[in-house]
Amino acid sequence: MKLPQAEHSAPEWQAAMEALILVAENGGPTMLARIGVMRALNRHVERVFDPDRKGHHWGKRKLKRDE
Repeated sequence: MKLPQAEHSAPEWQAAMEALILVAENGGPTMLARIGVMRALNRHVERVFDPDRKGHHWGKRKLKRDE
């Protein structure tokens, strides 16, 4: 209700509000409404690839027979 008009008409906020209305009126999936709101809140955040990030641990398990 208190969003500025420029943000109110943004497509991310429109989708988030529509999902919230579906949850409130019809008991729709709340997770989709949450995802919509989070995407609207973080729409100006750019994800940057960090090559120095710690790698995953999958497949690096050592077995006794391999030592």
